[in-house]
Amino acid sequence: MIDSLAPDFSLRDQNNQEVALSGFRGSPVLLVFYPFAFTGICQGELTWVRDNLPPAAEVLAISVDSVFAHKVWADREGYEFPLLADFWPHGEVARSYGVFNEKIGAANRGTFLVDRDGIIRYAQMNGPGEPRDDNVWREALSFA
Repeated sequence: MIDSLAPDFSLRDQNNQEVALSGFRGSPVLLVFYPFAFTGICQGELTWVRDNLPPAAEVLAISVDSVFAHKVWADREGYEFPLLADFWPHGEVARSYGVFNEKIGAANRGTFLVDRDGIIRYAQMNGPGEPRDDNVWREALSFA
């Protein structure tokens, strides 16, 4: 997928607002796929992003959870970046990025940096139970 055009998508965020990847053209975007809200590894990773990631790129976090679950989780944890619901069709965006895990019915931990022109410049995936190393975020953003 590296050096190819990122599959465009439009999903609803925790505020039930439509968010399209194409709406961020002109800015680098860090796509963070995660399996489920309210789980230890996912919460730790998104909290790290919230607390430590420099504003070198827009962050879009994506899971198969519903808009309603994302709203509660974002409010509780103070996540201000969009948490996008790849709820229905179930996992369609994760599938288009090659990170949907059929066994668990959710996304693996996929990390993608999409440049200003919509081209994927970085891609990395961890399976269930495999947290991302904090250096993944820095490495991805080096392509911003």
